Amino acid sequence: MKDGGKFSLKYIFIGLFALLLVILTHASKANYPFSGKFNAPLTLQQRDTVPSKVDSLPLKKDSLGNPIRDTTGKLVQQIDTLNVKISSDSLDAPVQYSASDSMVLDVPTKKITLYNKASTKYKDLDLTAYSIELDQPTQIVVATYMVDSLGEKQGKPHFVQGESNMDADSIIYNFKTQKGITKSTFTQQGEMFVYGSRIKKVNINDFFALDGRFTTCNLDTPHFAFRTKKLKLVNKKLAVSGPIHPEFEGVPVPVYIPFGFFPLSQGRKSGILPPQFVANEQFGLGLEGVGYYKVLGEKFDVMLRGDIYSYGGWRAVLTPTYKRRYRYSGRLNLSMQNTRILSRDATKEFDVNRSFNVQWSHVADAKARPGTSFQASVNAGSTQYNRFVGANPSINFQNQMYSSIAYTKNWNNKFNLSLTAGHDQNNRTRQVNVRFPDGSFTVNNFYPFQKKEFVGTPKWYEKLGIGLNSQFRNQVSFYDSAFSFTQLIDTMQWGAQHNIPITLSLPSLGPIQIAPGISYSERWYAQQFDRTWNPATNKIDTSINRGFYTARDMSFSMSLNTALFGTYDKFGKNSSIRAIRHVIRPSVSASYKPDLNGKDYYSTQVDTTGRQVRFSRYAGSLFGAFGEGEFGGLSFTLDNNLEMKVRSKKDTTSEDGIRKVRLIDGFGLTGSYNFLADSFQLSPISLYLRSTLFEKINITASASLDPYKTDRQGYRINELAWSGDGFSLGRITSGNIAVSTSFTSKQKEKKEIPPDEDLSGIGLPMTNEEQQALINNVRNNPAEYADFNIPWSVNLSYSLSFSRLLKRDYSGYETQINSSVNVSGDFNLTPKWKLGASTFYDFRGASIQQLTMFLSRELHCWQLGINITPVGLYRTFNITINPKSGLLRDLKINRSKFFYTQ
Repeated sequence: MKDGGKFSLKYIFIGLFALLLVILTHASKANYPFSGKFNAPLTLQQRDTVPSKVDSLPLKKDSLGNPIRDTTGKLVQQIDTLNVKISSDSLDAPVQYSASDSMVLDVPTKKITLYNKASTKYKDLDLTAYSIELDQPTQIVVATYMVDSLGEKQGKPHFVQGESNMDADSIIYNFKTQKGITKSTFTQQGEMFVYGSRIKKVNINDFFALDGRFTTCNLDTPHFAFRTKKLKLVNKKLAVSGPIHPEFEGVPVPVYIPFGFFPLSQGRKSGILPPQFVANEQFGLGLEGVGYYKVLGEKFDVMLRGDIYSYGGWRAVLTPTYKRRYRYSGRLNLSMQNTRILSRDATKEFDVNRSFNVQWSHVADAKARPGTSFQASVNAGSTQYNRFVGANPSINFQNQMYSSIAYTKNWNNKFNLSLTAGHDQNNRTRQVNVRFPDGSFTVNNFYPFQKKEFVGTPKWYEKLGIGLNSQFRNQVSFYDSAFSFTQLIDTMQWGAQHNIPITLSLPSLGPIQIAPGISYSERWYAQQFDRTWNPATNKIDTSINRGFYTARDMSFSMSLNTALFGTYDKFGKNSSIRAIRHVIRPSVSASYKPDLNGKDYYSTQVDTTGRQVRFSRYAGSLFGAFGEGEFGGLSFTLDNNLEMKVRSKKDTTSEDGIRKVRLIDGFGLTGSYNFLADSFQLSPISLYLRSTLFEKINITASASLDPYKTDRQGYRINELAWSGDGFSLGRITSGNIAVSTSFTSKQKEKKEIPPDEDLSGIGLPMTNEEQQALINNVRNNPAEYADFNIPWSVNLSYSLSFSRLLKRDYSGYETQINSSVNVSGDFNLTPKWKLGASTFYDFRGASIQQLTMFLSRELHCWQLGINITPVGLYRTFNITINPKSGLLRDLKINRSKFFYTQ
């Protein structure tokens, strides 16, 4: 048996070797056979060996007509490289194939059939399936699937070529013509999923389909789709169809469109921006957001959008955007608004108002010009603009607008130049302040006695540093309700300030650091203010004297600071508290300032009782006035923080179970005492506190304590609060406290995204304006941005501020208190329903200023959002149903209704 088995195997091996020679003989006639492998690194590959036919060609000559010889002296013949015989059925590249089960060779028909995990590759084409049949004479490949014992399809053909990617039940493809036919085919084009019962591929990019279906739902049975009988698909560009109709959950909707056009290309494309229909009791019926987007190049585009209402109101917004990679980027937003709303005044039908707004943001790349930067953030316009924007309720209560344009230049970290322009305006008082230009020039501290090369320990005088900080400002102020050129000239101001600090770092005396210093300041003014009492009107008149004026100030100081540490750890063994640590950082500074500005102060009567108040001729200027009087005293600061060590309840045996808990991040006080003053030697004491309790509750507070008593009208008298019969630390003249916290449930388990599919970090950087626009969109439409992965969340914040201010008629002081609370949160009613709300309550007005609620429904490929604002400047109701896909975001059902309440 053993010898017979060896004899049989030997002859079988000889027969297979003869068969292999026959295959090679037949393959040599085809000039370019298939090469492949299956279940092993076995590769069968044979290239053409067609000899080139060389004619009796003339000699190769140079440009002068002389024959060319090689290095051996022989004449070089001109070879015709194009005279090569090529078989008509050959391909211009090899075909590689493989299979994990078996490969069947049919020599007479020159067909190769691959089974189980079959793969064929030709140039950029990659085809996989359960079964693939390769026909060499016709260069046609046929790919099919198999049905297992459970009736499931296994190994469905998958076709990839260039940017084409599709799955089908069967694929017939011609390598040479690159044409093919597929059945029951799915392909993805960007966000769009396309299905066709039969698809014909006519070239590498163009496809024709029969019984087609479009959808952005990635389920095998999509929630919605668009059906058509015939369509043409241009890969990654567009799809065009005949008559088309939608269907939901497989149920057709009897709404037919004559043709369909679906843009599939990625990137920016010009086109019409569809509007949104709204109903407003004050504005009338309207279309919002209608416009056009135009791409003007790789670096520039522009968008024009508008709102139009049936009562005659309108708004137009022009938004150019520009971007040059690695250099700069920016956006300009020009808005013009003509408001025409129903009037509450019985004498007229409509209130008409015209307003405008300009927004510009520009950011320069820091790498473009190292040491130089330019950026801009402009938000200016009519003070009434925000009030009449009905499409964005979040800006209706924004009463402050700011602008800033800045250019900076740095020279080797020694000199710094900054030029700025800006403005600020108050929409309630309608006052506008424009600053142009402002600038500063700074010379960083340099050490004139320091050696260029350090040798040993530096001398004390080598640490003497001198710097310079110069600033200049220009400003005009006006009211937009009564703007005039004369008013502009009258309010024009300019000024400059120079400061020369001289510092010296002395060696420390143990734990005490000593730092002496000298500071010289000078200010330039463009006007002086003289205030005089007018007995005829019983008011103060102010006159302005224009010219060039200067004032100077100088101070000498010596500061000492250190740090003290204290720990209390006398707690029981069973106590979870192990220790409490207290750190105190006291700082004391002795300073002297001569009275160089007393000549600029004067006393003026302010009321009919004859009360006198001290004023400076430079009070109200851009840089303010230096203080009067001689100062010689101490300034003190006492800063503290408090921490606690707590043993974990889970681990009570090792030191690793101890963690630090911050009780108070910082608290303390600052003040000064002037020994040379004839009255009010002790300055007001500033108190502060900041803490994060339980790493959840953020608290910040500050207050100003006046240690002197006051008369009946609130004016200070030179008598300490704790003197006399009663005891008091003083009066709190101003203060504020802010408390905020947030609570969020644990997120649900998220499916990890493979690194090659994670696109979260490849977006272009957003400008400040784009970020603000996104924030406003989230605030206005919270239902569309609901995160169902967080079951619930709550955000709370409270703020309180008060201050004692001098009345406008100087008759005394009054206290102004502002207090408000913000509450927002959301929670999942079910895994697919989320409810949320946010509100703002003003205690001073004793009313809810704004209340917004939303309800959101997760519909897989669609979303339902309901936004309600029952309280606010605009009361609104909005319901929207639209696909999540950005490609079909304008295909939505929207119902909006809002009206103006003031």
